[in-house]
Amino acid sequence: MAAHMIRARGLVKHYKKVRALDGLDLDVPQGSVLGLLGPNGAGKTTAVRVLTTLLEPDEGSVEIAGVDALADPDGVRSRIGLAGQYAAVDEYLTGFENLDMIGRLYGLGRAESRSRARELLDRFDLSDAADRPSKTYSGGMRRRLDLAGALVAAPPVLVLDEPTTGLDPRSRIGMWDVIRELVDSGTTLLLTTQYLEEADRLADEIVVIDQGRAIAKGTADQLKRNIGGDHVELVVAKAADLPAAREAVAAITTGQVKVDESTRELSAPVDAGAEALMRLLRRLDSEGIGVLDVGVRRPTLDDVFLTLTGHGTEDSAPDADTDSAAGARVKETTR
Repeated sequence: MAAHMIRARGLVKHYKKVRALDGLDLDVPQGSVLGLLGPNGAGKTTAVRVLTTLLEPDEGSVEIAGVDALADPDGVRSRIGLAGQYAAVDEYLTGFENLDMIGRLYGLGRAESRSRARELLDRFDLSDAADRPSKTYSGGMRRRLDLAGALVAAPPVLVLDEPTTGLDPRSRIGMWDVIRELVDSGTTLLLTTQYLEEADRLADEIVVIDQGRAIAKGTADQLKRNIGGDHVELVVAKAADLPAAREAVAAITTGQVKVDESTRELSAPVDAGAEALMRLLRRLDSEGIGVLDVGVRRPTLDDVFLTLTGHGTEDSAPDADTDSAAGARVKETTR
């Protein structure tokens, strides 16, 4: 079994009456991606700030790459890279100057800092814009530059807090490719995200948190299986055919048939989705029921979220200001 590069036990963090973290446990094996999912206010960013030593937990322990984060925060900082929700780049410096400055701050020295900056600019497809002020960069370019900055010191552990928020679909897919390349090269990654497709594509394991607690854990496939199997969905051509179509679906379902009369749509859970669909189509054809659309749908992570939390990832929880409150206290805590 691979060593755990991130291990957290019983993390608790309060902000006055708000319990931002409520006994959170996390484990991330070396060279893997843990996706931390949750709605706004779930405590994702607070967890990130505790794991990266920007906040001290009220209770619990954190170990990063074998280093106790509470006993040796400087040792942890030397082993991690962090990219937050907003690109932390100096807009008046060029892309090269941003990365060179970070290298100098890490103590890499003039020659190594400059060499590392050029290497990362090339890796993130930013070489052509290396000598332009970063304020002229697009959102996707600024994100890539920010991620490059987190990698200047080649940390074994990388923490990305909603790294693709606000990016267009093309830029988001490009960032996914970069992240996967990093993990394939041995980097261990903790990723928080509200994009369920992102977690589905990148994460080896997912932890769903809500109100500061882990409420589910597993691979994307495991979480989907836990909420049920395939569903048959169809849209009939005529409203008058809904009763007969409902009877046809009921004959092949393992559960309740849902009917939306306004859209003429029916859906129901089934075993052996492809076989059930074929049986349904034969019956609909024999009874002359016209169908506009039909198919088998597998559960998605959206379904997992709705089942586990009762709301989607972007819905605000009662403590939705938790993470912003954490941000206001970072400076005070790290003085």
